Amino acid sequence: MAHGFSQPGGVRPTSRDVARAAGVSQATVSLVLGEKWRGRVSERTAAMVRDAARELGYRPNLAARNLRLGRTRTALLVVPALTNEFFARVYTGAATVATEHGFGVVLYPSPEGVGPAKDPFASARAALDGVIASSMAAEALTAIRGTDLPLVMLDSDPADPGAAAHVNLDIADGMRQMTDHLLSLGHRRFIHLASAVSSWTFDVRARALHEALRTVPGAVVQTVSAPLEVNGAREAAERALAAPGPRPTAIICDDDIMAAGACKAVRRAGLRVPEDVSVTGFDDLALATAVEPELTTLSLPAERVGERGMAALLAVLEGRRPEEGDLPVRLVVRGSSAPARIV
Repeated sequence: MAHGFSQPGGVRPTSRDVARAAGVSQATVSLVLGEKWRGRVSERTAAMVRDAARELGYRPNLAARNLRLGRTRTALLVVPALTNEFFARVYTGAATVATEHGFGVVLYPSPEGVGPAKDPFASARAALDGVIASSMAAEALTAIRGTDLPLVMLDSDPADPGAAAHVNLDIADGMRQMTDHLLSLGHRRFIHLASAVSSWTFDVRARALHEALRTVPGAVVQTVSAPLEVNGAREAAERALAAPGPRPTAIICDDDIMAAGACKAVRRAGLRVPEDVSVTGFDDLALATAVEPELTTLSLPAERVGERGMAALLAVLEGRRPEEGDLPVRLVVRGSSAPARIV
């Protein structure tokens, strides 16, 4: 390795650099360099980490290490917005686990939506033990994290190398459950009312839907992008329903809020939900049972996401391996879906 001490601009190597060079996680680097690796990682991996640290000229940042050992006992939870109930439930879960361990959680909505997020303090590194980010990209957190704060990503791309740990929902399986439900009711012509927000979780929904329908004879899906709000979703659904050709019999929405807009569009077109057009949501927000008919949707364990996220951060801080495995989601069938009416 040629970069050693001579990184551009004299930037001090970080544990993230060591993890990347050794091909391991930041949690593994913490275990090895903290001499807590025995029985947890192999001798070969430990040697790779030590070699990478030596060649990079890495020296632990003792001030940051003291923070991670719990001097401030504070975590920052960054979310795209406070207007979505899902993120409030994530916070509840994270705060519950934090309280049990003598930690506090500061909730911070990114003013730019999905990013980049600005540092809410003069220096987050001086005030925090770590960062948890829900439904955002790791590169959006650069200003907050600096170089050494551990980052736990929730509902985000598991291939992103910028995080010390990931906690994800099985979003793809959820969309497959919804698709199977509608196919069993005889639906073959679909509108996918897709969120216009550029995000890993919405990309996964689109891919899973198209993969599930790809081998189904006669299945057709029209993707329509829409804002993640009621009126924008209604307008997009109205345009799709008015398009020439056979009318779709089901509208699959990326979110319950969008599904509420789709239901309004169906009624404004002089049609009925679900007799003429079935409408489905995603998230199982309180809104799902406030509309009539109540929404068939996918229930996401948001509180559990927050709990697992905080537990993962604590594990990273203590040099332990975070719990792995995606959290399951559950199909909830209500009144907005019914057998297809073929016309």
